Amino acid sequence: MRVAGIGFQRGASAASLRAALVSVGPVDRVATAAPKAGELAAAIGREIEGVDVTGVATPTQSQASFAAHATGSVAEAAALVAAGQGARLIQARKIIGGVTIAVAEGDEG
Repeated sequence: MRVAGIGFQRGASAASLRAALVSVGPVDRVATAAPKAGELAAAIGREIEGVDVTGVATPTQSQASFAAHATGSVAEAAALVAAGQGARLIQARKIIGGVTIAVAEGDEG
């Protein structure tokens, strides 16, 4: 199962959010930090899994992400958590139009 994790600032445009998602190709699920799941779902018209990203170790580090969510990358953390135990990143975070996106692969479904 492929899961896209998305990190974004409040008010990010729907077009930027959709462009970031399209940039990673097909995914089975989309996840973000729980407090932002509703906003993301409304913006892109897709079911979003809101997950707890607090304390999740990530290979890349953003000071802003760590200050706001206690993880180095909301996108990477959300993808890893939603993909389940033993998940691995297959695409580290990248920034598309101000939206951060990463992809993890796991066995949960």
